Amino acid sequence: MYKLILLEDENVLRQELAEFLGDLGYEVDAVATLAEFRQLYSASSHQMAVLDLTLPDGDGMNLIRELRQLGHRIGIVVLTARGGTPDKIAGLDEGADYYLAKTADLDELAATLAALKRRLALPEANGCWILEVGRRRLLPPGLSAIPLSRQDVTVLHTLMAAQGETVTRQHIVQALGEDFLHYDQRRLDTQIRRLRRKAEETLGIPLPVNTSRNVGYSFFAEALIRV
Repeated sequence: MYKLILLEDENVLRQELAEFLGDLGYEVDAVATLAEFRQLYSASSHQMAVLDLTLPDGDGMNLIRELRQLGHRIGIVVLTARGGTPDKIAGLDEGADYYLAKTADLDELAATLAALKRRLALPEANGCWILEVGRRRLLPPGLSAIPLSRQDVTVLHTLMAAQGETVTRQHIVQALGEDFLHYDQRRLDTQIRRLRRKAEETLGIPLPVNTSRNVGYSFFAEALIRV
């Protein structure tokens, strides 16, 4: 799981962004001020940052300049209301990798972060993942097994059977034996977060599951299912 630090001073937006990024599979530390960022930020653990610029205790441009002058290689995405061309040029010149206006769609933010991961060459989980249905466990390539619940097995079986393709929320919910029209969508999000946490906490690697916001999920690594 990739660790990301989010700097946004608007409380509601910060909570919404943190939840959205968590659903995408990032481990998110969310802060509201430059002072909180400097206190929490760790060069050894935070791989990416999403930064607002207009903050109660200063200008985020100064923070970007500071990070780059200190030699930090963290990937930086600016997400700000200051969307004019001069501001964008200044942000990129200071060292931001990408610069988005707050009018950007959340899916654009997700795509930008995915592109940044590729640009930074952050490690992905490679090799074949094996789902053993009867033994209720997931075998990552070359690593120990991850124990699963029955619901975990059902969700992973549904995703891995469609390897690389996005499986809709409705299809997953129906595989769980639930009525989609009366199903609380938050239960599925919690299920996916729990699976991601199991992989991270058990083995320290990300689960190869992508989120297509409001659509569904996909298992993007090579997969094999054993009944």
